[in-house]
Amino acid sequence: MTRDHVWRQVEQLLLGATREVLLVAPFIKQETFQAALAAVPDSVGRIHCVTRWSVVEVAAGVSDPEIAELAERDGRVRISLCHNLHAKLYAADAHCLVGSANLTGKATGRVPAPNIELLIEAELAHPEVCRILAAIDEVSVPGTVQLARQIREQADLLRGDEDAPQLLVVGETEAHSRWLPETRNPERLYRVYNGQHGNISSDVLAGVLRDLVHMDIPPGLSEQDFGASVLHRLRSLTEVRTLNESGALNLDDAKRALIADGLHTPDEAQRAVETIAKWLSYFDEVYLVPVGPWEIRQGKEIR
Repeated sequence: MTRDHVWRQVEQLLLGATREVLLVAPFIKQETFQAALAAVPDSVGRIHCVTRWSVVEVAAGVSDPEIAELAERDGRVRISLCHNLHAKLYAADAHCLVGSANLTGKATGRVPAPNIELLIEAELAHPEVCRILAAIDEVSVPGTVQLARQIREQADLLRGDEDAPQLLVVGETEAHSRWLPETRNPERLYRVYNGQHGNISSDVLAGVLRDLVHMDIPPGLSEQDFGASVLHRLRSLTEVRTLNESGALNLDDAKRALIADGLHTPDEAQRAVETIAKWLSYFDEVYLVPVGPWEIRQGKEIR
């Protein structure tokens, strides 16, 4: 078996396409994507590519959002993004290959020292293939050139931030490290997420990006869906658990808990609970009441 055995499988499949092609892989690199497009006969009018773009993954170099520009130049390609994608599938008309290989040089054997990968033949009508494709359709968003450039810009900013989280590949490593909200202005989060950060200083922008990276929110969401995703992440914090369980969060109790974990000074803990309160006030229906120490309660304040 040759080093590029996996690539030869993919190439032969694509060369035999007559109507449409489907490329599904979490990680796709420009050079391999270009080679795949070149293998598809000109007579094929539709190519659908499903992948995922994460700022951390792009910064780590495992995926290239610039494939959107290659797709636009080709004219036949539609790109969809599925944030929790892990499946790898390549289809030409009714036939497909499924297995472990991403559309990258190392996975397909197009570079020295390739990965050990597997692709096996299946029919596009196979029930499990149909199930996966239906699940992708439910959650995918368009992968536009504008979004690709936005992700690349944020990835470059992240790479230049010495205080950024370690560039671990999401979904390929253990759970996220301990995170507490950093930015004091939660209204900036969606602006930066959406690529609108021209008037934000570099230090503040770096903090917002760190928050976005830790939360790992899918790209391309509306402001309402983005807010719902942030709130879900907030409610998963240990410090916010009592708000979920009893409808109230005592800020002094939260502060003492942070100091007790040995990772926060009293000043740092005070800042952390104040920031959590700001985020909850912005993304949730809560209000502050002075009960000895201030307390956050769920719901709207009755005046």
